[in-house]
Amino acid sequence: MAYYSVLAVTPTTDEWVADYIGPANRLVAQYGGKYLARTASHERLEGNGKEAALRIVIEWPSKEAALKFMNDPEYVPHLKARTLGSESHHFLIEGKDDLA
Repeated sequence: MAYYSVLAVTPTTDEWVADYIGPANRLVAQYGGKYLARTASHERLEGNGKEAALRIVIEWPSKEAALKFMNDPEYVPHLKARTLGSESHHFLIEGKDDLA
């Protein structure tokens, strides 16, 4: 079953970005992930709260693939740099409809 990473990221510094993109791209692909969106083009249609600079959506073939990516020893230092250099919120969502 597919899972989706949905992130809201607002960089507080751009020092980590250049070193992050290449390894993240490669490792997402290595674990079967596919970027569906990585963009600053988004708008709030409902609710209130602080807006994120970037919205990212990644489709994963499984929960295990997403978690292996997040825990990959090569990714961990890049994840740490991103979380230290941004305000980030990451949700892992199972691709199912509980209300159907």
